Amino acid sequence: MANGFERTQGIPPKQGPGPLFRQRWFHVFAYVALIFTLSAQPGLTVPGTFKYRDKLAHVLEYGGLGWLVYRAAVHSWPAAGALRRVLFTIVAVSAVGACDEKFQSFVPMRDSSVYDWMADTVGGSLAQVFCRVREKRRGVA
Repeated sequence: MANGFERTQGIPPKQGPGPLFRQRWFHVFAYVALIFTLSAQPGLTVPGTFKYRDKLAHVLEYGGLGWLVYRAAVHSWPAAGALRRVLFTIVAVSAVGACDEKFQSFVPMRDSSVYDWMADTVGGSLAQVFCRVREKRRGVA
């Protein structure tokens, strides 16, 4: 039985997770591994003189993660509503950000901050706005 998305696109129903499903989620997990690898570096700082460069780096870093998670969610659950995918992605990105900040609290010469976690969540949320606007412009939504 085909779901609504597949009926409207004329695509035959899937029989199970295919290579695209695995590839999309592999990219998500690889990106999370990169985030935690960078977080494990003692004394790592963002270069430059801009006062809030650290927060901007968090927004960009987790914006990328938000885009990857949303892309994987769209292909994993095409029949789920856009709002569900957006909320799932924001919660997932925020949870990864919270775990990353907790992890950083144990790394020498690194500090953990609730403001960094908030910047992570803002980055993931902004990515959702970008993804939804892009889908609406393409007529997918």
